[in-house]
Amino acid sequence: MAADDRLTRPGGPEDELARRLRETQRRVRTLAVPCEERARLAKRLLAICNAAKRDIPHATARLDGFIAYLDGEFDTPSEDQIT
Repeated sequence: MAADDRLTRPGGPEDELARRLRETQRRVRTLAVPCEERARLAKRLLAICNAAKRDIPHATARLDGFIAYLDGEFDTPSEDQIT
């Protein structure tokens, strides 16, 4: 049985979150950014994974924000973008 077998069939919110976390992890791993930035993003994703163990809706909301940040749709500027 492959690791993805359970995640390919429709399931509950836990399965959907697990699928999205896996896709996002793959995306972070392949980003063309400096090593330090990739490590920072990986730590942020790890914190979301940790939150998913306790609170699925909260982790889903955090993941939505993280994906928006990766897509460049996040509207809060980072420290280096503030003038």
